[in-house]
Amino acid sequence: MTTPDIAARRALGACAALMVGALTLTACGGNAKADSTADGKGGKSASETSAAKIVISAKDGSTGASINRTGVKVSGGRLTDVKMTVAGTEQTVPGSLSADGTSWKPKEQLERGTKYQISATAKNAGGRTSAANSIFTTVSTGNSFIGTYTPDNGTTVGVGMPVSFTFDKAISDKKAVQSHIDVTSSSGQEVVGHWFGSQRLDFRPEEYWKAGSKVTMKIDLDGVEGANGVYGVQKKTVTFTIGRSQVSTVDTATQTMTVVRDGETLKTVPVSTGDPQHTTYNGQMVISEKFVQTRMNSQTVGLGSEYDIANVPHAMRLTSSGTFIHGNYWYNRGNPPFGRVGSSHGCVGLADVEGAQGATPSKWFYDNSLIGDVVIVKNSPDKTVAPDNGLNGWNMSWSEWTAGSAA
Repeated sequence: MTTPDIAARRALGACAALMVGALTLTACGGNAKADSTADGKGGKSASETSAAKIVISAKDGSTGASINRTGVKVSGGRLTDVKMTVAGTEQTVPGSLSADGTSWKPKEQLERGTKYQISATAKNAGGRTSAANSIFTTVSTGNSFIGTYTPDNGTTVGVGMPVSFTFDKAISDKKAVQSHIDVTSSSGQEVVGHWFGSQRLDFRPEEYWKAGSKVTMKIDLDGVEGANGVYGVQKKTVTFTIGRSQVSTVDTATQTMTVVRDGETLKTVPVSTGDPQHTTYNGQMVISEKFVQTRMNSQTVGLGSEYDIANVPHAMRLTSSGTFIHGNYWYNRGNPPFGRVGSSHGCVGLADVEGAQGATPSKWFYDNSLIGDVVIVKNSPDKTVAPDNGLNGWNMSWSEWTAGSAA
């Protein structure tokens, strides 16, 4: 899953106005004027002697420049030199010149809220020189928003995996934001977005994704005003693959889990769900994280000091509130609960050993599961899991889902 830091590094900045800089662009307290002739000795202006017109996308003195669309272009000539630095430090920003010499851009994304300087020169076909400079500041963190999203580019996920964005600021113009995120599938399935509050936007089709399909997410939020004076800084295309179809059904009445892959039953595994005081949610739940081992502490889920278990093996998250399907090595060997009785605090437990080693039922399920696989729980006395408790929007009808779209 993409972290906010990773997503921020993938972010693209708000649009900045283009600036034609062949003549009197102020830089470092002076005017950056073009050489008047090829040898610099003529008395005519550059507009009369050179057809090379330089455009720096970030206007001199601007304070909301793009962090990834900033660059230099020239018409009527070729760029001969472009230097970009962090203003005041002389730290060079590496860049690349196009093969035809008509454009230049930074090799990496710029930092938000940072002051930069660009100095560029170009020559026309006759060898006459033009020059331009700009000092500008990129869009600030306070005036921009990013969306942490899942799944990541290039990953293979299960058929239940939604596209999910969590924005770092409240979005008031949901239509503008949603309309600049386009999610499509090679299967041809219609994909619709749904807002959970003002900071989360998920996308899914009516039914699970088709196995083997390719999903493409085009993020074009660069410069989109999501709230008053707050602009997007992301422009990226993300693709991921839907793997085989695997849906596992946990029946609390029989304390078993039946694993079905591509329509065929792989195995029925004995499990132990929640006890009468800590029942397991019903409903369709999507595996959102996998841990070979993790610590589970009841205080983190509001259950006081009921348990604190180190190195819980083969743990896979089903809800953000703390429901997992995981291995259990602390069970009573003389009276194992699996396939017989619910004994957990709401999780789905499978027989395992400490250290996550050995050919256990839990390890088998972990090894055969993908993030995005679906686990359905039925016949529990508990309620159906909330659609926004994890990646579990499948628990909404299609009419409910589409009603939450702003596009």
